[in-house]
Amino acid sequence: MYLATEQDRSIYFEHHAGEGRPVVLVHGWGACTRCWDTTAPALSAAGHEVVSLDLRACGRSDKDFDDVSIDALAGDVVKLVDHLGLDRPVINGWSLGGGVATAAVAALGDRAGGLVLTGGASPRYTVADGWDHGGTVEGVAEVLAAAAANRADTFRGVAAAVCAKAPSDDTLNWIWGMFMEMGPRGDESLRDLSHMDLRAELAAIDVPILSLHGTEDAFVPLSGAQAAVDLAKSATLVEFPGVGHAPFLEDRDRYLSELTGFLRV
Repeated sequence: MYLATEQDRSIYFEHHAGEGRPVVLVHGWGACTRCWDTTAPALSAAGHEVVSLDLRACGRSDKDFDDVSIDALAGDVVKLVDHLGLDRPVINGWSLGGGVATAAVAALGDRAGGLVLTGGASPRYTVADGWDHGGTVEGVAEVLAAAAANRADTFRGVAAAVCAKAPSDDTLNWIWGMFMEMGPRGDESLRDLSHMDLRAELAAIDVPILSLHGTEDAFVPLSGAQAAVDLAKSATLVEFPGVGHAPFLEDRDRYLSELTGFLRV
């Protein structure tokens, strides 16, 4: 299904009915709703109402949006929640999607039921005053310059770094294929994330927060996840030893156990 947003542009989403607590799954940079294909069916089988979406310029969503900022992506999540009439949904964001999910939950306020950060790039992705976690704005710019010059090889390298242990060729090709579906405008979402600061928003969130984070995450360091939990009012950090940036792929059974446990509270 498609949701109209602005200037005749639309985003793609999927809505799976269920009587349990609604969950909105927000993918990371360069991915699409297909990244949740080992997660969403299990949530549906547990009775949850499950919604996933392709962010602007990604997957089946339109590729030629003018505004692909984190604020715009979060606004789409809020609009989708309203469009579907979701009752206090839990917003689960992976990687860049963690920043999107944080901004969306902050905007929803008491209309949200919870926030899950899956290797979430929240509240910051890069170092700043008082925040010594993550990479640099300059480093992000270098990655984007490499992608502009050679998207296939750059995204192959990014895909290979997602998991701490080398995945099968089929899994690597699957991740890489999702990256290659993102239009060039999607690069600007990562550029915006590199400047984004959601510390005030995260600290003000009143709903419960769950952080699911690999100890070997090559994109969002564990120290950042620990600092985010310390900043929040009510947050729990679950560490996945030896796991990289995608605990839902690398340790699926434990990931689902922790996530469904949080959703039952």
